[in-house]
Amino acid sequence: MRFKYMRYLLPLIIAAFAVAMLPSCIDDDFTTSPSDVLTFSTDTLSFDTIFTEVGTPTARLKVYNRAKKSVSISSIQMKDPSTLFAMNVDGQSGTRFQDVEIRGGDSIFIFVECKLPENSGSAPLRVNDAIVFVTNGVTQEVTLEAWGQNVTRLKNLRITADTRFTADQPYVVFDSLIVEKGATLTIDPGTQLLFHDKASLTVRGRLEAVGAPGKMIAMRGDRLDDVLPDVGYDIMAGQWHGISIAPESFGNRMEYVDMRSTVQGLVIDSCANLSERKLLLLNSWLHNSQGNVLTSKYAWVDAFGSCFSEGADHVVSLTGGRHEFTQCTIANYYLFSGTWQSMLGLYHLLPADDDGSGQPLMQAEFNNGIIYGMTAELNAGNLEGSQVYMRNMLFGVGGSDDNNFLECLWNSDPLFYTIRSDYYFNYRVQPESPAIGAGNPAYVTTLCRYDMDGIDRFADGNPTLGAYQYTPPAQALRRR
Repeated sequence: MRFKYMRYLLPLIIAAFAVAMLPSCIDDDFTTSPSDVLTFSTDTLSFDTIFTEVGTPTARLKVYNRAKKSVSISSIQMKDPSTLFAMNVDGQSGTRFQDVEIRGGDSIFIFVECKLPENSGSAPLRVNDAIVFVTNGVTQEVTLEAWGQNVTRLKNLRITADTRFTADQPYVVFDSLIVEKGATLTIDPGTQLLFHDKASLTVRGRLEAVGAPGKMIAMRGDRLDDVLPDVGYDIMAGQWHGISIAPESFGNRMEYVDMRSTVQGLVIDSCANLSERKLLLLNSWLHNSQGNVLTSKYAWVDAFGSCFSEGADHVVSLTGGRHEFTQCTIANYYLFSGTWQSMLGLYHLLPADDDGSGQPLMQAEFNNGIIYGMTAELNAGNLEGSQVYMRNMLFGVGGSDDNNFLECLWNSDPLFYTIRSDYYFNYRVQPESPAIGAGNPAYVTTLCRYDMDGIDRFADGNPTLGAYQYTPPAQALRRR
């Protein structure tokens, strides 16, 4: 019986021994041919513009051995001995590595970072280097490049006297920026105001943010890198808290402002004081909020030529107050959650809403505009008895004109260029759009004669509905 078992056991022992020896045979089988060199996932590893004195996100380079046999990389090192770049190879950090092995048909990752020092200029500064690989006597390089931008850092800043922000270099708000009562913050065309996680702007005095065509004022999160290849991080909502205009603040102006990626958007409260205008919005784009994009409670707020889009709650929510929205677009293609609220929320407008608190019912008019997207247009489908009027408005839903809806386009698609699945948001209209020429010229005043791109709304007859005057496709398709 012993020999019977041994007859079956012996081949298993021999096979196990062969398997145990196999890795060492492979490990010892290295190619030394100069034709067996490395290939890389990219020939240039680039970083998006970063702030000086702040480290870059980590970039990844994949190094392949396409040969059947293993290779030994004699050296991996930075070309510049005083480099600003740092790398990590196989879990080890440094600027020079020797005898790095890659099995046949396998690969390794190299992780690269960069930290740029502050410099004396305002324009972005380019720095570059290269990772040099020597394999089987052959030298190969992968280029590294990064752009560093000096910034003005603002931490817990309270503005108590008139102050001007210029476009010389970006401002980064790390926590709270407060404009105190009696002070005015003036922001010049082209200025970038970037907010760190949870940072906010509170206006108790006055905000005068006035850009110009081609020189929009940016109010956004401080992440400048890509969240996906060729998709900027600013598509992500909730990067900073937002802007609050306090009850005691009046006479604010935002013109040619691109405000995006907030938690709560722009919130306005006036404690039912309608004797002074709280905010005038001109040719601005407010978008991408985890809540409402614009919230106004018992305030006087006017908007001309402006676009409001992408909100997880309402896009625009108005309670009581006094409002005019002319040549405006309200749209919703929010990315990050289901949206159940209407794009435009109107509250405290009907006689039945009067609860005896003394808060004034809403007075509002919406002219030459578009309300269209993935959710319902209005929370209140019947405006009878209110002082709210929709004139020459385009809606995706079916309906009919009455005393409050006048000369509206019903059940219509404005044909935006927006493609939600491609993360592309562009609220200009295509050549076949019913919005083209459907506006009433009587509502176009000097405040909205020219759109956000500087296009004359009377250039080709009647104005196009919404924030953007129709322009030929080659111009309309340029990305924001």
